Amino acid sequence: MTLPGVEATRARIVAGTTSAEANLRECLERIAALNPKLQAFHTVAAQSSLARATELDALLKSGAQPGALHGVPVALKSNLCASGHETNCGSRLLAGWQAPYTARAVERLLDAGAILVGMTHMDEFGFGSSGENSAYATARNPHDPERTAGGSSSGSAVAVASGMVPLALGSDTGGSVRQPAALCGIAGFKPSYGRIPRHGLVAFGSSLDCISPFARSVTDLECAMEVLSGHDALDATSIEEPPLLRIASEGALDGWRIGVPRECFDAGAGSGLDEGVRTALEAALRRFEQLGAQCVEVSLPHLRHAIATYYIIACAEASSNLARFDGVRYGVRHTAGSSLAAMMSATRERGFGAEVKRRVLLGTFVLSAGYHEAWYQRAQRVRARIAQDFEQAFEQCEVLVTPTTPSTAFRLGEKSSDPLAMYLSDVLTVPASLAGIPALSIDCGRTQGLPVGMQILGPARADTRVLRAGRAFERKNA
Repeated sequence: MTLPGVEATRARIVAGTTSAEANLRECLERIAALNPKLQAFHTVAAQSSLARATELDALLKSGAQPGALHGVPVALKSNLCASGHETNCGSRLLAGWQAPYTARAVERLLDAGAILVGMTHMDEFGFGSSGENSAYATARNPHDPERTAGGSSSGSAVAVASGMVPLALGSDTGGSVRQPAALCGIAGFKPSYGRIPRHGLVAFGSSLDCISPFARSVTDLECAMEVLSGHDALDATSIEEPPLLRIASEGALDGWRIGVPRECFDAGAGSGLDEGVRTALEAALRRFEQLGAQCVEVSLPHLRHAIATYYIIACAEASSNLARFDGVRYGVRHTAGSSLAAMMSATRERGFGAEVKRRVLLGTFVLSAGYHEAWYQRAQRVRARIAQDFEQAFEQCEVLVTPTTPSTAFRLGEKSSDPLAMYLSDVLTVPASLAGIPALSIDCGRTQGLPVGMQILGPARADTRVLRAGRAFERKNA
């Protein structure tokens, strides 16, 4: 039996229908039953989470005001720092490493009454689209364990989709929350860049990374965003705006214009859209029209350059960020020879997996003398054009709607020997990351028994608008 969602869990505990401890025990029982097969969690903090639940029950009995997430079990992707928990980023290099502090987003969850249950599996340092690049285990899709759960936030997506927890955090750099949300049939939200503080997130691409929540409904995502969002002085990229609050609405979208980018539905533009996915999206657009919206065609002419642009910029930033993992300051150290250079080389050679090495090498190349202008600076100029395309499209509509992924969940091992095919899994998610705009993925149907994800995008800082559109669709689709 699937456990209730975020809002329902809190309501039951506050009303006294159940206790935080009893609810958590159900959660832990479900994890014990499902995790051996699905491999969502790397570590489960049963003892500390039960102590936390007991503390929350005592606070409620004392008459204290319950927090917005009182008693809600939460899972964290293993690249988020949480004091007392292993933050290994899915890498051998950080095996056993515990952060000395807690990420600001995680602090906000705990301050709101959430219970940290454990850390989830992920592609190493966030480099992957299938979960297969983890040094520890590959999380498996609950709808078919022989298929990918997506990546890189695969474990967090599986934990929510299988009902192990009602809420989990991941990180989205080029689609690492939206893509697994789509493949697992749940909701995942990448907010505007800077909306949730990045303090305590192990960096992949600093101009792209967004801490992002998973839940089983848009309403539950809104509950999480009220807690997670808001300015943080410890993050120089944090938006100076108050927390995101829900706007009550009746669910209709009368007068709204839904932009449909022709390039996202044109196989010739590089999206490679499966027919089953196309059919599900066309049906979803008809449901938007039933809500009172009008669908209008728009164009994103530079979309075809998004994948190349993203992988140049993201790998360049990754090569810089991962330079800190050298055996001196963090994680495991491997000694070789008698020099500092030999020790660093041995540590990185043995600690990093194949995909990490591939991206570090690519990033180092595009930043090197003689190639910086030809690759990195040119990619930044194209990035500005992609952002401009979105700005012009939003002059014609309130939100854009696209598929989240070109296909449903593919079989494990199907693309692992072809990095380019794997990278193309992100063709529809990386544009929003490059532009820094909010993007929501929600379930919109099935094809051949597998979930199809729909992506809703809005202008920068229009996070509430995107969530409102998703909530209206979800209620219509219920």
